[in-house]
Amino acid sequence: MLQKPKPKISASRRLFLKTKLLKRAMTMLENEKERRKEDREKVLEEKHPTLQLSSLSKEELQTLCKELHQRIDVIDEERYDIASKVAINDKEIQNLSQKIFELKGKMKKPNLRKVRVSAGAMLGALLGAKVKESVDFKANLKTVKKEEEKKEEVTDWRKNVDAMSGMDGRKKLFDSAQ
Repeated sequence: MLQKPKPKISASRRLFLKTKLLKRAMTMLENEKERRKEDREKVLEEKHPTLQLSSLSKEELQTLCKELHQRIDVIDEERYDIASKVAINDKEIQNLSQKIFELKGKMKKPNLRKVRVSAGAMLGALLGAKVKESVDFKANLKTVKKEEEKKEEVTDWRKNVDAMSGMDGRKKLFDSAQ
């Protein structure tokens, strides 16, 4: 049985270094956020300087509004183009990641739930809108007629005693048995 080698740094020292690294990462993250905010403000100032509307006449305001509308239209077109490119790239990334999973063979099988479906609903799902009335499954089944066995009539023997007596009666019994 192999024993794990002892770490060269004690647990308290490791914890101290880890907390220091986390603090340093937090300060770097905050600095990065500040830098991005400043960059964004600088870019906005360059592209869209603040407007001095108080000294403009009515015609100048109208021309300014028309220019702003044209800029908005151009920017909206660019935004739409970029959004469509992003959507296409997302689909491509998803397809490629799906292919990677298939190649690795680590596909997760979804858990299937047992669903109770009536026959009409099942046909509707399979055939779509073609089936509007419910289909009677029993209508197409082959019917089998059972032959009823011939039952001998049970009669009261006392009623036919006179008719069966003598040779004629025995002959009748013999003839009926055949």
